[in-house]
Amino acid sequence: MTNPILYTIHMSPPCRAVELCAKALGIELEQKVVNLLAGEHLKPEFLKMNPQHTVPVLDDNGAVVSESHAIMIYLVSKYGKDDSLYSRDLLKQAKLNAALHFESGVLFARMRFVFEPILFGGGCEIPTDKAEYVQKAYQLLEDTLVDDYVVGNSLTIADFSCVSSISSVMGVIPMDKDKYPKIDAWLDRLIALPYYEEANGSGAVQLSQAVLAMKEKNAQKD
Repeated sequence: MTNPILYTIHMSPPCRAVELCAKALGIELEQKVVNLLAGEHLKPEFLKMNPQHTVPVLDDNGAVVSESHAIMIYLVSKYGKDDSLYSRDLLKQAKLNAALHFESGVLFARMRFVFEPILFGGGCEIPTDKAEYVQKAYQLLEDTLVDDYVVGNSLTIADFSCVSSISSVMGVIPMDKDKYPKIDAWLDRLIALPYYEEANGSGAVQLSQAVLAMKEKNAQKD
């Protein structure tokens, strides 16, 4: 048995969510960087693993799983010493699943609406309505944080997912800490994790800086 292979790119929030999960579980992943700009995700060997040609993809000794939420659930279910990160209790699990859908359908989606036109479409401005939509996402997360973590008072994979997107977009659409104190306190709890910076913090900064740099570069072309 060899270490599971994660096809990844560190700037990608979903990839970083999986990295956080693996660190929390004490799993050593062999990371293979997929160069999206060079089209490596469109090569036949990658499409065979994931026809949707997205990262991350996990290859656990022949067991291939794509999509970050599915990968985290798989890792916790197979390698977790307990179910603290993804509860087996049906009600708690339903709440966790709802939080994961909130991350993919709201937090990550609204980040993409801002980032992709700049990174891939030559955009040099962030439309006011899209910035406001991100601020509304902040408010929804603020309202969600009735406890210390996204779901309850203990760390779960929902936190890994949500923080990967929030830490990325707030570097481009600033978040007022006074307006969102619960998010600010929650971020402090996540940042305090011994593996946070390696697994997520550095990549979030790289992504936001890349977006801002491309925005400036695109503006100079006009």
